[in-house]
Amino acid sequence: MTRRQQRLLLVLAALAALSVAAGLILSAFRSNLVFFFTPSQVAAGEAPRNRSFRMGGLVERNSLHREADGVSVTFVVTDLAQRLPVRYRGILPDLFKEGQGVVAQGRLDSSHHFIADEVLAKHDENYMPPDAAYALKKGGHAGAAQGGAK
Repeated sequence: MTRRQQRLLLVLAALAALSVAAGLILSAFRSNLVFFFTPSQVAAGEAPRNRSFRMGGLVERNSLHREADGVSVTFVVTDLAQRLPVRYRGILPDLFKEGQGVVAQGRLDSSHHFIADEVLAKHDENYMPPDAAYALKKGGHAGAAQGGAK
C-alpha cells in the first residue's frame, strides 16, 4: 500500500469515527430534548402523544385534590383559555399552591390526562417561565403574567 493510500484510508477512518460520534451525540440530544406547551396547545393537538414534554400555566383554584395515600394528587392547569387535568404521584414543591404558576413534565395518557413525573412551582413572586407568561397574557390574565418574560 502506498503512502497516499494509507493517508486516504486514515482520513476515511477518521471521517467514519467522526460520523458515528456525531450520530451518537445527536441521538442523545434528541432523547433529552423536552419541549414546553400550554394547555391550549395540548388541546389543539400540538403536543406529542408518545413523548415526554413540559406543560405550564396556572393551577386552577379549587382543583387540587389529595388522595388518601398522601402522595397522589390531581389538579387542573389552565392558561385561562383551556384547562388540562394533571395527575402526580410524589411530594409537591413547597411553593406549589392554587392560583400560582406551575410547570409539569410528563406525558398524556389515553384519556387526555397529563401524567406528571415532575412538578415545578414558580420560585418567587416575580418569576414565571417566559412561555407561560406569554400564554397567560394571550389568554387575558395580564395580572398573573406581570413579572414574567421581559
